[in-house]
Amino acid sequence: VQLQASGGGLVQVGGSLRLSCAASGRTFNNVAMGWFRQAPGKEREFVAAITWTPSTYYGDSAKGRFTISRDKAKNTVYLQMNSLKPEDTAVYYCAADDRPRFGPYDHGMDYWGKGTQVTVSS
Repeated sequence: VQLQASGGGLVQVGGSLRLSCAASGRTFNNVAMGWFRQAPGKEREFVAAITWTPSTYYGDSAKGRFTISRDKAKNTVYLQMNSLKPEDTAVYYCAADDRPRFGPYDHGMDYWGKGTQVTVSS
């Protein structure tokens, strides 16, 4: 199983980025997928998750600015990030559950990708 995140980069304050996570090795269409992030010196933080129904969950920092979506045909999950702030700077990790369950997902998921760096400059 592999989760390959992409789309990170350097963006100015107020800008947007769209992260993608392509899954391979199995289908994740019937489980939740999500995004977490970790900034230097900080604990991992839940960003957003989407179930198979789909229902969506957002961490407090993402509400109103980020949107998670998925394309089951492509076994891919996306994170659209708007109105980015310097405090959004972190490595963003894609994750997926092994079995169907509803949230909350704050404590993590079963499979993890390697992460993609997002840097927001002021």
